[in-house]
Amino acid sequence: MKMVISAQGLLSLPPTPQALTFHPLRRRLPFVAARFASPVLSSEAPNHALHGFISKEVTPLFPRLRASGDSQRLLLSPGLYGKQKKAPIFSASAAVPAGGTGSVEGEVEKPKLLGVNITTLKKIIPLGIMFFCILFNYTILRDTKDVLVVTAKGSSAEIIPFLKTWVNLPMAIGFMLLYTKLSDVLSKEALFYTVIFPFIAFFGAFAFLLYPLRDTIHPTALADKLLAALGPSFVGPVAILRIWSFCLFYVMAELWGSVVISVLFWGFANQITTVEEAKEFYPLFGLGANIALIFSGRTVKYFSNLRKNLGPGVDGWAISLKGMMSIVVLLGFVISAIYWGVNKFVVNDPSLPRSNRKKKEKPKLGMNESLKVLLSSRYVRDLATLVVAYGISINLVEVTWKSKLKAQFPSPNEYSSFMGDFSTMTGIATFTMMLLGRWILRKFGWGVAAMITPTVLLLTGVGFFSLILFGEPLAPLLGSFGMTPLLAAVYVGALQNIFSKSAKYSLFDPCKEMAYIPLDEEMKVKGKAAIDVVCNPLGKSGGALIQQFMILTFGSLASSTPYLGGILLMIVLAWLGAARSLDSQFSPLAKEQLEKEKSLKEKSTVTAAMKEDTQELLAEVKLSENGSAAAETISDESPVKQN
Repeated sequence: MKMVISAQGLLSLPPTPQALTFHPLRRRLPFVAARFASPVLSSEAPNHALHGFISKEVTPLFPRLRASGDSQRLLLSPGLYGKQKKAPIFSASAAVPAGGTGSVEGEVEKPKLLGVNITTLKKIIPLGIMFFCILFNYTILRDTKDVLVVTAKGSSAEIIPFLKTWVNLPMAIGFMLLYTKLSDVLSKEALFYTVIFPFIAFFGAFAFLLYPLRDTIHPTALADKLLAALGPSFVGPVAILRIWSFCLFYVMAELWGSVVISVLFWGFANQITTVEEAKEFYPLFGLGANIALIFSGRTVKYFSNLRKNLGPGVDGWAISLKGMMSIVVLLGFVISAIYWGVNKFVVNDPSLPRSNRKKKEKPKLGMNESLKVLLSSRYVRDLATLVVAYGISINLVEVTWKSKLKAQFPSPNEYSSFMGDFSTMTGIATFTMMLLGRWILRKFGWGVAAMITPTVLLLTGVGFFSLILFGEPLAPLLGSFGMTPLLAAVYVGALQNIFSKSAKYSLFDPCKEMAYIPLDEEMKVKGKAAIDVVCNPLGKSGGALIQQFMILTFGSLASSTPYLGGILLMIVLAWLGAARSLDSQFSPLAKEQLEKEKSLKEKSTVTAAMKEDTQELLAEVKLSENGSAAAETISDESPVKQN
């Protein structure tokens, strides 16, 4: 800041002088009230300009100094009865560049649209479109992969547990190792294109090359020989070899969800957004994901019904597959184009705010250290039980349900059409539950919210397995509603999956993350790391391993259904017990922390107010003293003539 002396100035009496409204501290400090008893200050200072009256007969008057909104001068009134006269004007302002065209540094209000800064919308809108396209593709791929591997000749839903354990998991690990190596040698932009373009190329090639050549490239004869030698219990593992191209599609569709969504999109979003923008707009991305689920479900339904308008002998599933994969490829290029545009026109724009977030270093705990952390804390053990129980429970029901779904809808188009409806209903239910989730947490508390997901899964799971085990006695009753026991089991299983997943996204995930908050910093970090190392893989693969054991022992999923139902019941009851136990520990800790935060907030508010009052008071006192000296200097050098 520097003193800018202006040769021009207007010395005039303020139009409506008003008495100074004293600060609360002045009432508490008598000497302050005496010091500022005589001045009459103008309340009109829209640009924070300095107003006052300087006269030999009148006590000099100086209000508190504020940042000048006028970049050129401050107006100073010389006296109550003084003749208007030019006088030097002192102003504390930013220096103006030599060219005279610069502007004073100050906070300029940024243009807004619908209450949001335009600069923010330049990032959020492209990110929202990218996220919609990625989730739209993922829903199509997820529904298609199940149709391919479950309805293929010589395969069934029993292939899924083996596929997840022995193909999907190794390829996911291998991809992440390759991604880590590539990230060391490629730029962020090159890495994005290097990862996403192989996905786009594969899905396009599968629909137009691999699927039409399936009878040529699949080793059907070799698979038949292996199955005859190993026995019918090994139909799942042998099917992986029999339909290897379909299994490759299954794995690539799974990787699209974990790689393109989690690694590419969220990595890019965290790179270009600030913390404040993330808090405001990331929840909206979650709602947008469910909207994408609804629209993509309708798209799958549309293409699956194309066979109704095709002539006899035409492979309707091949036609619908080409249509759906064409959309996937097109949206893949849209995603890449948006990424290119954001990098070129937004990321390199110096006027946009940048993210200053630094990735937190997570402790790398080994298996032994993770187990020690889990065993040392009942709180962390209960939290781990929730994570493992959900993964196993949803897997046990989902695979069994898909086996019944194939029996009801053996045609790929019928199966795909049903999955389109399923995805649409899942999106609607999750969207609704996300809106209700905050109300449930606020109204009923953490304990009720945490137990909704296992309760829903238990009730619908009991109904689903009951219809499978006791469907024949219920056939007359179900027939009165126009349903067979198999169709009723399919519908109940669909409801179970829909409500379980919507409750998981809207209540289970928020409750799980909230449970970490009351822990001390060390246990918070180590506990989360231990659950990531031990419980997440156990939850995801635990159900698949149980099913593999049952299939190899009893020959098929149908034969092992009673045992799977019993295992599900025990796991969900353990889940409910852990949620109740965790609630008894979490609620007191959360209440105690809320009271501490409230107390600290009150103390900080009082301290900040007192500090602000003191600083303003000292500034006024100092300003008055400096102003008096300045007035005397001006009066000596430019005496005011009296009328």
